[in-house]
Amino acid sequence: MKDQFVAYIHDLQNRICAALEQSDGKAKFIEDAWQRPEGGGGKTRVIANGNVIEKGGVNTSVVYGEVTDAMRTQLKIDGAKWFACGLSLVIHPFNPFVPTVHCNYRMFELYNENDEVIDRWFGGGTDLTPYYLFEEDAKHFHQSYKDVCDQFDLSFYPKFKEVCDNYFVNAHRNNERRGIGGIFYDYQRPSETQDVNFWLNFAKACGDAFIPAYVPIVEKRKLMPFTSENKHWQEIRRGRYTEFNLVHDRGTIFGLKTNGRIESILMSLPPTVRFEYNYQPVPGSEEDKLLQACLHPREWVASEPTEEDRLNWARNANKC
Repeated sequence: MKDQFVAYIHDLQNRICAALEQSDGKAKFIEDAWQRPEGGGGKTRVIANGNVIEKGGVNTSVVYGEVTDAMRTQLKIDGAKWFACGLSLVIHPFNPFVPTVHCNYRMFELYNENDEVIDRWFGGGTDLTPYYLFEEDAKHFHQSYKDVCDQFDLSFYPKFKEVCDNYFVNAHRNNERRGIGGIFYDYQRPSETQDVNFWLNFAKACGDAFIPAYVPIVEKRKLMPFTSENKHWQEIRRGRYTEFNLVHDRGTIFGLKTNGRIESILMSLPPTVRFEYNYQPVPGSEEDKLLQACLHPREWVASEPTEEDRLNWARNANKC
């Protein structure tokens, strides 16, 4: 099982990097292969200063080690040894009309003193952080993951969307969401009805959905003209992104508590941000429209899209 998941995330890393490079048209990913002294390592691939992507990374890691006291206390892990592998990416485009995107799919195993598996779980998700709200983009993104979820269990999309809406939240900012969500699931353990292969295949399907869910949005928006005021707002919202990742994100906390590679962990942070005292957008503006969408989660695909919806999306995408 470990070998299958590791092979998959490396293949997915290759495919996503190739698709993003093609969309950017200029910048290329640079790989930094690293080893973790306590066990394992990874491939950090970074891209910067492109036509489209200002900063981004698509990382894979396969790490393992002994459960430390800090892990027992902070992460509530009780065992002798652990193993974790996964893919994690964050893309920060230059154009404020192109949304930032985050994606992460992983598996974790816990062992006793006899190296027997005593726990195994899967987690992951993909979420979108726009700076300006285009409802058709939000619907396309959410529909892409609803389609995947519905293939496995009709309860997954509404459940995992709600988890995502309630996870990527700056609670210290009056429960302001980081973006418009997506799906997020964690600690999903195999059962009699949904065995380990079920969760492996679900993770693969979600990972495979990333390119068709995100890249068409990039293609639609990457050439839109923008102003310095648009860029200013993007950096204000990037500040909120930074706050969440440093204060609340469990992946960041796990990496720091397991002596993870700092450069890879903090790769998710945007290149430029603004923290301005009590900044508020003009009521009714496009910036305010985005903020309201982040304060109150919405049902982007409450019902099945009509054939007209699908044709309109395809028609608009072909205009790129």
